[in-house]
Amino acid sequence: MNISISRTSVSLKNQVINALRDAILQGKFEPGEKLVERQLCEMLDVSRTLLREALQHLAAEGLIEHIPHKGPSVAQLDYEGAKNIYEVRQVLEPLALTGFTEHASPTDIKKLKAIIEELDTATEEDTLELLKIKNNFYAVILNACGNDIVKDMLTVLNNRVTLLRRLSLGSKGRLPNTRQEIKAIVQAIEAKDLNAVHKLCTEHVQNAARTALTKIRDQD
Repeated sequence: MNISISRTSVSLKNQVINALRDAILQGKFEPGEKLVERQLCEMLDVSRTLLREALQHLAAEGLIEHIPHKGPSVAQLDYEGAKNIYEVRQVLEPLALTGFTEHASPTDIKKLKAIIEELDTATEEDTLELLKIKNNFYAVILNACGNDIVKDMLTVLNNRVTLLRRLSLGSKGRLPNTRQEIKAIVQAIEAKDLNAVHKLCTEHVQNAARTALTKIRDQD
């Protein structure tokens, strides 16, 4: 496996955090996989002290678990944990979307439409590209939602949500529904219909939850 970092103005610690986070979210490390510190230090060419600081940061984000006497491993989302995440999303995301509807500029709307065009050309097989598109969609939303508390909470939650999106977006038949749901949300945003935005966003999260939770249950 190849994980590399470049020495730039960004601190070395943050580069290590970003590199490991990306590797986990992209599936280079599987849920439950043990992370061997010696191997990671060699891959990243960093000290064990710096690596452990990065691992602690990722543990705080919920991406890594420290198991007594076994060391760090990639976090596994069980059914109940995933269900709880979706319950929180179902509350916070409609708040972010309705806030965006009230505060978005024409440029913000234009960005969402451009992202929809990207979603139209993506395929079910290209999970990483789909994750990137969905993350870009929510980044636009959060940056203009007008509520810093909601933005901060969803930003912290986003990494674990991304792990779940890999399950839902990768499920056969989910992508066409995702496209329709996102397009309907953006149309409601353009119409400034707050009730419709709230309803459609809630339904979108519920549908994603149903798909991901079914997949988790089937894997158990």
